[in-house]
Amino acid sequence: MEKPSGKVRDFIMKILEAERLILRLQTTDDAEFILELLNDPSWLQYIGDRGIRNVEEARAYILNGSIRMYEQFGFCLYLVERKEDHIPIGICGLVKRDSLEDVDIGFAFLPKYWGSGYAYEAASAVMEYGKQTLGLNRIVAITTQDNHASAKLLEKIGMHFEKLIQLPNDSEILRLFSTNN
Repeated sequence: MEKPSGKVRDFIMKILEAERLILRLQTTDDAEFILELLNDPSWLQYIGDRGIRNVEEARAYILNGSIRMYEQFGFCLYLVERKEDHIPIGICGLVKRDSLEDVDIGFAFLPKYWGSGYAYEAASAVMEYGKQTLGLNRIVAITTQDNHASAKLLEKIGMHFEKLIQLPNDSEILRLFSTNN
């Protein structure tokens, strides 16, 4: 199935626009990309294995994850694509976890798109959207202790390390970053 094009496509799916990027709702048509992203070694190392091994499981992951979160809260992890060619390069958005009091920002990009400023551009747009449009006073983020690249990006978008935390049913100690608000 082809994706809608032009104004129809923008009207239906686009949430945010940055200089070089469009952040839009994920759809089940994005399953192949999500499958690739979730099985990338960097995702597995820093975020964790979600057990998604085929396109059907990726479709279910999108439906039960981002789409359900958007329906419930009005935000989610958005698909990030380049404006110039509409190629998906990662995800970035806001998440409401039962285990955290505040909404947190999350992001992941395929390694071939690292080092081009895309993650910074997307995360900055999401932070502004969270504060200005959604009215969030405080946004947090969590990273593994060894994920130095994500920590550096979080600090670049105005967050600071707050404390170490452990989420329920998880043995790993994580770093919690937050905005100053």
